Amino acid sequence: MTLVVAIDGPSGSGKSTVARAVAAELDLQVLDTGAMYRAVTLAVIERGVSLDDGGGCAAVARKSEISVEHGVTRLDGRDVSAEIRTPEVSEMSSRLAARPLVRRRLADSQRRLRERGPLVGEGRDLGTVVFPDAEVKIYLDADLETRAHRRQKELERRGIPVAVDDVQTELARRDDRDRTREDSPLRVAEGAQVIDTSRLDVPQQVSRILDLVRTHPGFPGVAAGGERGAGSAGPDPA
Repeated sequence: MTLVVAIDGPSGSGKSTVARAVAAELDLQVLDTGAMYRAVTLAVIERGVSLDDGGGCAAVARKSEISVEHGVTRLDGRDVSAEIRTPEVSEMSSRLAARPLVRRRLADSQRRLRERGPLVGEGRDLGTVVFPDAEVKIYLDADLETRAHRRQKELERRGIPVAVDDVQTELARRDDRDRTREDSPLRVAEGAQVIDTSRLDVPQQVSRILDLVRTHPGFPGVAAGGERGAGSAGPDPA
């Protein structure tokens, strides 16, 4: 069994930043499921497929080659790291993620990454669906206002000005959608450690998670794992 650190939580809770930092500290590969869903969403938009067409969206997911390595997301070999972070793609990816066929396609790709060695993954259903047997399960959370301010700052750094009230409204909508969808709803996994990050900075969050990982019985064997710092989901065989 390869050690897996599964970090789940709602948008703006700090999952992506913390997962990358923890993985870097431990020299593990990173699984950024949010980037994967956003990349599929961008492909759906570019190919003119309606989000209401579940079968069409699943077909796009099967045919798209997606890789997330060292913070760079590629769609069919093209760097789309900036394109997938727009408010439009963010909102639509939440709707796309509710599609069972799309989730199953990407979940299969995510599980295969475990074969390449120990990993730190972040998402909304890693500890409940993708890796229910993960050795370390974390659920990061924060109050809605804090998460909205974090997301606004992130968008501003990307050159996308947006009012914090609008961000907060969108996050609340995404929270409701993620928590009430029938397939793989957002919830705390059994055995997960819940960490409220509302009043914790990134180093404090990372430190808390590193303590949990390093004290786990499976941690000493991590150094024998496989390739580090990469994740990919290639197209399914024809």
